[in-house]
Amino acid sequence: QVQLAESGGGSVQAGGSLRLSCAASEVSGYTGDMAWFRQAPGKGREGIARMTVLGNTDYVESVRGRFTISKDHVRNTLYLQMNSLKPEDTAMYYCAAYFRGGSNLWSAALYRYWGQGTQVTVSS
Repeated sequence: QVQLAESGGGSVQAGGSLRLSCAASEVSGYTGDMAWFRQAPGKGREGIARMTVLGNTDYVESVRGRFTISKDHVRNTLYLQMNSLKPEDTAMYYCAAYFRGGSNLWSAALYRYWGQGTQVTVSS
């Protein structure tokens, strides 16, 4: 069982930065591949950044070059550094753990554990 707790959301103006954290509690420390998703009002949950257990990272086009996913293995905490924020980045942000496997790496259905989310609001 993995419990995830996000923090770091808030309200910023366009062009600003935020760093989200996702603390994972798991006895063995193993969380599998992890990812950040976001969900804007009236839209589906969108995968935006992911990190494999080997440390490989990937991003969707809309955030590539602005967001950076990283992990502190000692603290078992996943981060998402978000720079040059835009109003369209406004959403609830969730971290996910333990990718079950499958062809669609960005499918929310393929992640086993989820945090409660943290709200990010970007004003113009």
